[in-house]
Amino acid sequence: MDLQDLRKKIDNIDNDLIRLFEERLDIAADIARYKQQNGLPIHDPTREKQKLQDVSLKVKDENKEDISDFFSLLFKISKDRQDKIQNTRGNI
Repeated sequence: MDLQDLRKKIDNIDNDLIRLFEERLDIAADIARYKQQNGLPIHDPTREKQKLQDVSLKVKDENKEDISDFFSLLFKISKDRQDKIQNTRGNI
């Protein structure tokens, strides 16, 4: 396999990631509205800890730190999105 073939594979994965990330953001928006309607806090450290433990069990040992960093960033983005929605009365 040459470099162009490998890059094509990466491009295909990136396209899937974009689609899935946008779907995740949409669900985070729904969660923000639910939390707002039910008086729940945006930040749920117990859920984050459980999720990080769960994903670490699903990856190779050499990828655990990177996956943890990746999911920590996803959590931050989701919390930021939820905060923005709650502070703009759900108009996103």
